[in-house]
Amino acid sequence: MDFHTSGANTAHSECMIAEVPRFFSHMLFTDLGLIDPILKALQEEGYDKPTPIQAQAIPSILKQNDLLGCAQTGTGKTAAFAIPLLQLLIERRREGATGNHIKALVLTPTRELAIQIDDSFNAYGRHCGLRHTVVFGGVSQHKQTQELRKGIDILTATPGRLLDLIQQKFIDLSHLEFFVLDEADRMLDMGFIHDVKRIISLLPAKRQSLFFSATMPPEIVKLADKILHTPVKVSVTPPSTTAQTIQQSLYYVEHTEKKGLLAHLLNEDNIERALVFTRTKHGANKVAQDLNKKGIRAEAIHGNKSQIARQKALNNFKEKKIRVLVATDIAARGIDVDDLSHVINYEIPNISETYVHRIGRTGRAGADGIAISFCDSEEFPYLKDIQKLIGFEIPLAKGSLPPAEAVFNDAQTEASRNAAPRRPQNNPRHKRPSGNNGGSANGQEARRSNNPNDAGSEPKQRAEGQGRKPGNGNHRNDAGRTERRDAQDRERKAPTTAEASSNKLTQPRHKHKPQANRSQQRASAQESSNGAKKEGSGATEQEKKENWLKKFFNKRH
Repeated sequence: MDFHTSGANTAHSECMIAEVPRFFSHMLFTDLGLIDPILKALQEEGYDKPTPIQAQAIPSILKQNDLLGCAQTGTGKTAAFAIPLLQLLIERRREGATGNHIKALVLTPTRELAIQIDDSFNAYGRHCGLRHTVVFGGVSQHKQTQELRKGIDILTATPGRLLDLIQQKFIDLSHLEFFVLDEADRMLDMGFIHDVKRIISLLPAKRQSLFFSATMPPEIVKLADKILHTPVKVSVTPPSTTAQTIQQSLYYVEHTEKKGLLAHLLNEDNIERALVFTRTKHGANKVAQDLNKKGIRAEAIHGNKSQIARQKALNNFKEKKIRVLVATDIAARGIDVDDLSHVINYEIPNISETYVHRIGRTGRAGADGIAISFCDSEEFPYLKDIQKLIGFEIPLAKGSLPPAEAVFNDAQTEASRNAAPRRPQNNPRHKRPSGNNGGSANGQEARRSNNPNDAGSEPKQRAEGQGRKPGNGNHRNDAGRTERRDAQDRERKAPTTAEASSNKLTQPRHKHKPQANRSQQRASAQESSNGAKKEGSGATEQEKKENWLKKFFNKRH
């Protein structure tokens, strides 16, 4: 076989553009020159037509060219390299190549994706007689090393576990003939770039290299130039675009309202299964817990889960034992579920390309899919970046508010204004008279004299036995304390009235509450009963808040 020499001296080589068949959409696998054992396995799997990336990549790989493939997730990328690798290895065996050493290596970022790729080799190569296995971290290496000792032809691995086993002398890559780097951009995102470079340095110079990535940022192009030799470039979609078969929609909703909206959609829209994405591991656990409390069976999958727990949750989702799988971005490309209809972005990703990867879990290989996103005020800048990347505005869901940035920002400002506690003016904590220690009687009198509202509250408080403790200079002013105590008494006497509800929402919260027994509280309540009527303006503030909520949030009926 005529293998290419890959190295730094080919860093500036130009990519050849693959000759794309004019009518590749009507092609069959039988038109690609595949051998009978592979065609038989494809037929048993129910596949007869290749996807565009498969129609372009398979002939080029069979011609033993290095390949640079740019294709989004869900386009059949795994089969695009697995099928031709199986055929090339069979041809090598027929030529007399023997030995138990590893001949092909597929490097991938996540455990879930590694398992998926190994399953593909098993499905397409069931009649080929080739040996394959997968190694990844998070589990005991005992079973993995037992398989390696038997001798294998194809190894699928994650970077960390691969380097560990190489260091322990369980793996020798000196006889490698084929190297596949899958999800290269994700490798960079997850911080595996140094491990990838270490692994590449251990590979033979003469090899056929295949490089696949969903996106092609400059860093990926630079890395590809270092390991590929005059590669054929195949690309079925422009970089960072979403599949046209995915119906995308958007809800503008604040974070506190998201869990209610999610449960509403799952129940009202009769969604059979949904993959829900969050940005954090804690968030994934919280969403799954909230759904289970509402009677919707859900499980979370993320990096903190053990491999056994992650695989169990994924299998439960595939077997429809649970309706919802909540995942973080670490698992975005490692989940391959047939006929997944819905992907829900519970939180907008802060990296634009991640949005493409997330919704790529649905609408796979030409099937229809639905992607729904929830956006709160803090995530609005992320949404703008995503829409700039994909080249269009995500349509609003039926009944949702228009995406007016000014309205959204005004709503956020109004919400913060209503929620923010207001400090009394001339707060004694920030204004202390000079010339006293803050704990003397003179110091207390000086602080009270700075606030004109204290003139009426000072005698009242002394009459009720609520004088300040000596030596403490961190007290609120008396007027504010009396007002808060009166509001609490009114709320306690009439908890269902509009006045009590208003006071509860509008009164600021303070750490230091006045100490008073119940008789003193009742006396204070009687003294302030006349003033309670004057505070009806709080109900007006509550009505304003309720009107704003009704206007801003999407309340589906």
